[in-house]
Amino acid sequence: MTLRRRNIVRSNSMPYRNAVGMLYDSGHYRDNMDLAMRLADWDGFKARKRDAKKRGKLLGLGLANYVESSIGAPKEQTRINVRPDRRVEVVIGTQPAGQGHETSFAQVIADLIAVPVETVRIILGDTDVVKAGGGTHSGRSMRHAATVFSLAAGELIAKGKRAAAVILDTSSDRIDFDDGRFATRESNLSLNFLELAQEMTRHKMPDDLAAGLVVVADNEMHEPVFPNGCAVCEIEIDPETCNLRLARYASVDDVGRCINPLIVDGQTHGAIVQGIGQALWEQCVVDASGQPLCGSFMDYGMPRSDRLPSFATKIVEVLSPTNPLGIKAGGEGGTTGAPAAIVSAIVDALAPYGIEDIKMPVTPYRIWQAIQGREAARAK
Repeated sequence: MTLRRRNIVRSNSMPYRNAVGMLYDSGHYRDNMDLAMRLADWDGFKARKRDAKKRGKLLGLGLANYVESSIGAPKEQTRINVRPDRRVEVVIGTQPAGQGHETSFAQVIADLIAVPVETVRIILGDTDVVKAGGGTHSGRSMRHAATVFSLAAGELIAKGKRAAAVILDTSSDRIDFDDGRFATRESNLSLNFLELAQEMTRHKMPDDLAAGLVVVADNEMHEPVFPNGCAVCEIEIDPETCNLRLARYASVDDVGRCINPLIVDGQTHGAIVQGIGQALWEQCVVDASGQPLCGSFMDYGMPRSDRLPSFATKIVEVLSPTNPLGIKAGGEGGTTGAPAAIVSAIVDALAPYGIEDIKMPVTPYRIWQAIQGREAARAK
């Protein structure tokens, strides 16, 4: 741990260019590690290890710091229409795969233009309507969507000021948009976006506003962001059967600005499980003829809830300077640190045998092979 603390990138070194030229934009890596160790009760491990030994078990502790690069397809587009029927339609080119985009995107729009979140309808995946977009991958969706939403909101507010100027019989430079309402000192009347869209239908608007409060915004973003964090786990191994139990797991993930903590925490839990599956169970086996022997979930090792502890997780928000809302990414971080933390814990548990490395997936059979191999080597 002393070596880690000496070499970890410090907060006051940000932005930090690494050995291969990537520029880490922001982060408190050491703080993340300290927090993860507290969540995992690092200081109490020795007592738990002694207790495990009394029960004939081997207990190991593993820690992994991670930095992930999130880039993805650079182009994104949105179309926002504040309709006279008190609805806001938002077309966006990212297609969710269970992340809850419809909720998070609606929250961002509602905040940017100060409308009730229940009035926002997010339109995704309909190729008759969605004409452009980069899709969902590489932790890009929230960051790219929020960026084009921010650009579109600026254009929408500017259009709203011109429309309000017509309705309030003044010039657009005398219209303010404060606390979600368009107003001028020359009138006691003020309008929010939904009221403005309705009122526009009762007035003759200039040609550029004849279609209503509709804007299209495009953006191209090539600068990556770097979600980061730390994972700590404890693995208990029965040396007789070589069966293992994941006893504890803690994860700290810096996602930049977290739009919806409940959704991001759910993504973190799912990502951890995916990483655990890779480390412990998931393996595609083929025979000599190339025939897959794991052709169904009856044969392929999958993580299941009865094999997992309750995770201790914490979301950290160190804002990225690369985009308007400071978003990094929250979909993949839990997966990134899991294999290294788990294998490190297993190797730590097996240290009495002199085992320093073991290949994934670390099944009981693979543990048995490693132990037998070391004992055979000692016997020579």
